[in-house]
Amino acid sequence: MGGEISSHVTEVNLTRLTEQPIAESQIRYANKQYQGKTVNSISLGAGKLSFSVVDDTNNPLALFRDNQDYYLSGNQGQSYQLKYENHTDNTYEVVASVDGIDVLNGSVASRSNAGYVLRPHSELKIEGFRKSNSAVASFTFSKPADAYAANSDNGSIQNTGIIGTAIYQVKSLDSNSTEDDDKSSKYAPPPKAFPADKN
Repeated sequence: MGGEISSHVTEVNLTRLTEQPIAESQIRYANKQYQGKTVNSISLGAGKLSFSVVDDTNNPLALFRDNQDYYLSGNQGQSYQLKYENHTDNTYEVVASVDGIDVLNGSVASRSNAGYVLRPHSELKIEGFRKSNSAVASFTFSKPADAYAANSDNGSIQNTGIIGTAIYQVKSLDSNSTEDDDKSSKYAPPPKAFPADKN
């Protein structure tokens, strides 16, 4: 588990325009070297948004793409952040999970959980698991047994090694708000980005 970082949030009153996310992604990570085509970011929602995993100096970590699957080499002890960029005039909600844990409330990750707001033509960096309205525990690559999820009441070592994102378009409900497969086999099931959901 990473160190504490000062990070302030406020609550806003928004509603989702659709029940299903407009875009979703999963990145699997491990302390190993992947081969193949690399990209710096993932295009979401037909290019409306982009998502990258960056280091503490805002440099993107290389993502390895294999068809529609993405992989990341996570070096043990390295801290990282999730970076989202909005290229549109719309407002979006970003529901993110790391190791099957919701990054905003620390519960088992679910697409129905509340997320962070991504304003038009802006960027959002999620620096860690939220501990309070003013602090987060930084994301740090670690061995599965040492992962935040494996040592959290709501986590499971089974879901370590996966970063999940679900994006919803939203609109404000408050006119004066301020902008501040599980297939049976002899193998363990793959980790789930949103384990509280059925699929």
